[in-house]
Parts: sequence; structure tokens; C-alpha cells
Amino acid sequence: MQNTKIKSLSPIQWNDEQNIVEIIDQRLLPYKLEWLKISSVKEMAQAITDMALRGAPLIGISSAYGMALAVKEGMNLTQADQILRSTRPTAVNLMWALDEIQSVISTAKPENLFNAVLERAKTIHREDFESCKKMSEISAEYIKNKFGKKKFRIMTHCNAGALATGGYGTALGLIRELAQEDLVEMVYSNETRPRQQGSRLTAWELAYEGIPVTMLSDNMAAHCMRQGMIDFVIVGADRITANGDAANKIGTYQVAIVAKFHQVPFFVIAPLSTVDQKLASGDLIPIEQRDPSELHTINDQRVTASSGVEFFNPGFDVTPRELIEAIFTEKGIF
Repeated sequence: MQNTKIKSLSPIQWNDEQNIVEIIDQRLLPYKLEWLKISSVKEMAQAITDMALRGAPLIGISSAYGMALAVKEGMNLTQADQILRSTRPTAVNLMWALDEIQSVISTAKPENLFNAVLERAKTIHREDFESCKKMSEISAEYIKNKFGKKKFRIMTHCNAGALATGGYGTALGLIRELAQEDLVEMVYSNETRPRQQGSRLTAWELAYEGIPVTMLSDNMAAHCMRQGMIDFVIVGADRITANGDAANKIGTYQVAIVAKFHQVPFFVIAPLSTVDQKLASGDLIPIEQRDPSELHTINDQRVTASSGVEFFNPGFDVTPRELIEAIFTEKGIF
């Protein structure tokens, strides 16, 4: 994998000249904005595992491109599929995209397999952008109808923007739609410990686009709501079960509880590919356990005792449907 200078904010692209994938290396943000070149399935799997790229929709897109790389390499496609599926167990978009590619593999002629898989991957990428745009428009209309046209004060948790998708965003897509009509007074971006996606990515992405943003540490959400500073909360999701429970980055559940107490509407926005109809409730969602170093080390500096301390680091939590006012998708509102 090789680093080169960034060209745009769009987080992923297929390089047709070299038949490789190029992504923004999100581990370097906000300090550096660079492309990372990926030329093999193993490199793609490592990029997903190490969170050089992240966000459920983007993980799905990347896995589809990863399978195109596998065909190009002449790799065993069953093995490549298994490698990619094992990278991030909570994000259902990963499994959905790989299932889509498997359908292509099962029907394509061998001599046309690479082009068929690559075309499906590009379609998944394009459709994600279009879906995010559509759900952003749908949710923006809902918000304007609910509150009336005014300047909104919005809280979000983690990063559900262009960097987490095919280039438009879910939660930040809604915010972008409202900002285009000058209807955003302030976005309050929760820091999102332990990997700081809210401070490193969301705050940076909003500032990059000129949208007003204030960064908060995660333990400020209740105080801000009690002070009447927040009109509504909007977050993305990594998996939504059949009953409407939603898994998102750790810390989302407590924001939803606090919002319910303070009567602040709490919304989830995600593509239909994030809905897992096979799971009845959020209790069945596999929760990824991340490496303890994310907790005990910040910027290569250990911040806890080096012995005698144990660590618990789930990457996600589940918000029950009772705490969610509405779920926005590209097909409508639930």
C-alpha cells in the first residue's frame, strides 16, 4: 500500500488505468489528507480492519471492490469472500455487498468475470451515493415539516458523512441538505471515544464544507440538551434489525436515552442495505470487540497504568426502537 496526495473528499474510487482501489486513509485525518492505494484483497481487508476506511456503507462498497481485486489476482474467490467477511462483524452492509457480488460470480461467464464483478462494485458505489442523496432529501423534508423552516441546532455521534459512504453521507447528508437552504445554526459533533470519529472526522468534514460545527466531549450531551441547545439528534447505523433496533458506534445508546429524557427527537438514517431482516431484534446483533489499545493509548502515548488494569472495548451499542422517533431510508420513513 502506498500513500499519495489527496485529490478530493470522496473517500473511495476505482483507478481504471491501474485496476486498483484508492481510498482516503482516515487514520491520518485530520492531520493529513492522503490517498491510500490498495491492489489486493489482503490489503483491502487490512484497510477495513485497521479502519483506514470505516462506515457501514463504505465498508460494503470497499468489500465489493475487494472482490474485483480478487478476480484480478486470480485468487480463490471463496477464500477472498471469507477474508473480507471476517473484517468487521457488526456492519451488515459488508455481508450484503458480498452477497451481491456472489450473485454475479455465480452467473457470469469466466471470461467476463472481472468486468462483471467490477461493474457490480461500481454500481453499488454509485447507488450508495444516489441513495444517500435521496434519503437526505426525504429526511430534510420531514424535519422542515415537523419543526417549520428555521435554523436548526443538531447533534450527531460518530461520523456518518461522505467519509463513511460512497461520497454523500447519511446523517451528514441530511445536514448538508439543510445547510444548502441556510437552515443550520450549529452542528454539535460528539467526540466519539475511543477512536474520536466525531472530532477527527465529522468536525473536520463539516469545517471542510463550511458548515458551522462545535465539537463536544461525549459526556456533554446531557448538559447541552438540558440547556435547550439541541433541536434534534441524527445518527447513522451499522445494522438495523427487523423490529427497528439500531446498532451504531458505541455511545449512541446513551445519547438516545438522554434525548428521550429531555424530549429531544432522536432519528436514525441509513440505506436499506443496513436493514437486516434476518435478525428479529438488536439483542441478536454481533458486537465487535476492538483492541484495548484504542482505550489505553492516545497518539502513541499510554494514558493508563501499564499493569493491573483490564479493558472492555465494544465498538458498537444498540439503541432500542422505543428511543427512535423515525428511521429514514432512500425508500421512505419508518
